[in-house]
Amino acid sequence: MADGQAKAGDALIPAATILLLRDGMEGLEVFMVVRHHQIDFASGALVFPGGKVDKLDMAPGVRERADGMEGLDDWEFSMRVAAIREAFEESGVLLARNEQTGSIVDAGRLKSLEHYRDPLNRGEVGIADFLTKEGLRLAGDMLTPFAHWITPNMMPKRFDTRFYLACAPEDHLAVHDGSESVDSVWIRPELALKEADEGKRTIIFPTRMNVEKVGRSPSVAHAIETARQTEVVTVEPMVTKNDAGEPILRIPAEAGYSVTDEPLSAVANVAKPKAG
Repeated sequence: MADGQAKAGDALIPAATILLLRDGMEGLEVFMVVRHHQIDFASGALVFPGGKVDKLDMAPGVRERADGMEGLDDWEFSMRVAAIREAFEESGVLLARNEQTGSIVDAGRLKSLEHYRDPLNRGEVGIADFLTKEGLRLAGDMLTPFAHWITPNMMPKRFDTRFYLACAPEDHLAVHDGSESVDSVWIRPELALKEADEGKRTIIFPTRMNVEKVGRSPSVAHAIETARQTEVVTVEPMVTKNDAGEPILRIPAEAGYSVTDEPLSAVANVAKPKAG
């Protein structure tokens, strides 16, 4: 994520993230990374690869090198570009095609592109220049909109975040970047939730809700097809009180999550992972 992006103090910071999925031996698995403890948002938490939209995501030439994103407005287009770029920067998975063959880049080609991850992250190389130089096209058609969350208005830093689903290419070795993220794991959603409940992992409220939601599907195909048939309802948690007068976060029931109310204390005091 480079300089020139939305900064703290702006009303909303546009961001995007991908739930990279695969079918494991015991069912659906999702790729997640552990945020560096010095990151100012969700430090130490288990999250999906993603981050802020960069001004270079809408640079001239990007639209001409994007599949499956024709007709999208600038906001939605930039979200999908950011999602693909951030997934590459943070996990090394690149949803892009060789412009000559039309095939998703294979493991060998991906390895030769590895050295772009840091320059892209630092803004030294723009996504349009990267695609042009390497003869690539963004595989925007591999993204399926899944969720849309906006940070509550009482927070000092607010994000407007799109979540997408994507089937991870089989031969791409997903691995954390070692800077913004310090660990990574392919994990079954139910196991991620169980370990969070046991205090072994930190998972913030929006992530937990989306882990639980995608975990209802037994396979990647089922998850993506379900998402395609389900309207994305924007979730902007509202701070209110329950019948007992206790402060809670409330999200719209029509968004389709397992809960609509969450105690504010549970959100503010997320259990930190146990040592050892």
